[in-house]
Amino acid sequence: MIIVVANSKGGVGKSTLAVHLAAWLHEQGHSVTLADCDAQHSSSDWAKEAVPGVKTVRLTDPDEIHDRLPILGQEADYVVADGPGSNTETSRALLLRADLALVPCKASMLEVRALAQATNVLRQAQDIRGGHPRALIVLSMVGKTYRLTQDMKDAATALELPLAKTSLILRQIYADAPGQGAVVWQLGSRGREAADEVKSLFSEVLPESRKAKSARRPAKQIVG
Repeated sequence: MIIVVANSKGGVGKSTLAVHLAAWLHEQGHSVTLADCDAQHSSSDWAKEAVPGVKTVRLTDPDEIHDRLPILGQEADYVVADGPGSNTETSRALLLRADLALVPCKASMLEVRALAQATNVLRQAQDIRGGHPRALIVLSMVGKTYRLTQDMKDAATALELPLAKTSLILRQIYADAPGQGAVVWQLGSRGREAADEVKSLFSEVLPESRKAKSARRPAKQIVG
């Protein structure tokens, strides 16, 4: 399966979602490739430290993405592609090859109202491919006191994009994790709440991917 983390807006948590998803799939026993398709290459640098068992590749040219993603998909159980924040042609190439698109969105009505524009390339790809890729909005950087409003549900419904039930809370640990070269469940008790929510999200989105093998790989642990 090729999973693309996509949103034309930057700063919505794409790399956080992509690296944690690749790490979680790896720990379920799957072979995983993280395709870093953002010019800054932050997710591949992060993943190399946090989950060295995950193969990382850097793809930024749309033609290269279009040609290589299917090959990478044949070589691994899962390809997780971290999309760019602004390059429309790169995003289009990714979505034309994706099986699933995860669309992180900050939980504010201003962000949701901008979703129509932010997901324009996604809708184009779905039109070309007869409804594919399947897509899901993931609310990220949610304030701890935030409550999902009917307006937000209505906005997502109008775009014919379902919302994940699990949201990612705005937590300092997510900002700290790249500097530690870790994912949140490798950071001991400080990362426990964040670990619970990201694992809950991935179990919701990809229930068939849980515990693929009886012998799970040991998780790297960072104490401090």
